[in-house]
Amino acid sequence: MVFFAKKNIMIQIYHNPRCSKSREALQLLEETGKPHNVVLYLKDTLTKEQLTALINKLEITPIELVRKNEQVWKDGYKGKELTDDEVINVMVENPKLIERPIVTNGNKAVVARPAEALKDIL
Repeated sequence: MVFFAKKNIMIQIYHNPRCSKSREALQLLEETGKPHNVVLYLKDTLTKEQLTALINKLEITPIELVRKNEQVWKDGYKGKELTDDEVINVMVENPKLIERPIVTNGNKAVVARPAEALKDIL
C-alpha cells in the first residue's frame, strides 16, 4: 500500500461542499484515482499571498475570479472601480466570493466549471 503525504500531493481542489459544481468536480477527480488534497477554502481561508498565487496560476485577472451574483458583492462592491489588489483583498475578506471549484496541479490551475475542465490539467 502506498501512502501520500499531503506535501507531496500535486493536485489540490479548492472545494465548497455546499456547491453542486464543486461536488461534481471532486467526484470526477476522485474517479481518476490520482492523489489529491481537498482545501475547504471557506473554513481554511486563503491568505492574500495564497490567493494571488492561485490567480497567477489561473492566468486570469482577480475580477474574473469573483462570484458577482453573491449578495455581498452586489451590496458592497458592484459598480465600484477597484484595483486588482483591492479585489484580492475583498475575496480574502469574503471567501464566498471566490469562484469554485478551483483545481491546481503543479503550476497549472483551472476553474472546473464544468467539472470536465479539470481534465485539461490532469
